[in-house]
Amino acid sequence: MDGGAQYNPRTVEEVFRDFKGRRAGMIKALTTDVEDFYQQCDPEKENLCLYGFPNEQWEVNLPAEEVPPELPEPALGINFARDGMQEKDWLSLVAVHSDAWLLAVSFYFGARFGFDKADRKRLFAMVNELPTIFEVVTGGAKKQTKEKSSVSNHSSNKSKSSSKGRSSESGKYPKSVQPKDEDEGMDEEEEEEHGDTLCGACGENYAADEFWICCDICEKWFHGKCVKITPARAEHIKQYKCPSCSTSNKRARP
Repeated sequence: MDGGAQYNPRTVEEVFRDFKGRRAGMIKALTTDVEDFYQQCDPEKENLCLYGFPNEQWEVNLPAEEVPPELPEPALGINFARDGMQEKDWLSLVAVHSDAWLLAVSFYFGARFGFDKADRKRLFAMVNELPTIFEVVTGGAKKQTKEKSSVSNHSSNKSKSSSKGRSSESGKYPKSVQPKDEDEGMDEEEEEEHGDTLCGACGENYAADEFWICCDICEKWFHGKCVKITPARAEHIKQYKCPSCSTSNKRARP
C-alpha cells in the first residue's frame, strides 16, 4: 500500500484524474467486489481503512504508521461496525466516509501545489459533475437524474430517442425504452430520464451504443462490462441479480 504517496499530481486535470481513479476503485469495492470487501472487513481485526488508488484499484489495510501521514487517511475502523448494522446501512456509511476522504486528498494536492481560487473552483466543479460514491451505492444518483429530466429540452430528447431506437443489440432496455418500431409514440420525458441513468458500478452515464442490464432486485442499471455480463449471456438470465444483491441473498440464507 502506497496510498498514492509516490504519485503527486500538480495540475487541476491531473488531480481530477487522480480523484476519478481513486473513486472508481472505491466504487468497485462497494459494488462489484462487495463480497470480497465484506469478508476483508472482519470486526475481529484491528482498525482497517478502505483505500482507493489512482489506477482504479482498492485495498483494505491498516492506516499509515507515520505521523503525520503523507496523505490524509481514510476513516479508521470501518470494520468494527460491519456486524452491528444492516449491510446496506454499513456500505452507505463507508461510502460517505469515502467521499469525504476523496475530497480531502484532492484538496490536499491543491494546497500542496499552490492552486489559487480559480483552480480550486475549477477542481470542485469537475468533481461535482460526478455523482458521489454514496449516491452510486444507494441509488441516489438515479433519483437526482429523474428530477433533472423534467427540465430537459425536446431536441435533446428526440436525438436520444432515435439513437436508442437503433440500439437493438442492447439486450435489456431501460424501462420505457424499447425498439422504435414497437412504439413510435414513446414518451420523450421518460426517454430523457433513462438517458441520464447512471451505472450502479462505475457511476457513468447511459449510452445507447453500450449494453446495459438492470438488477431485478434493487432495480439499479449496470454496464454489462462492469458486471461481466454479455448480451448473449443476458438472453439466458430469467432474473438478474447484481453482485451486491447476490451477496446479500447468500448471507440471508440460514
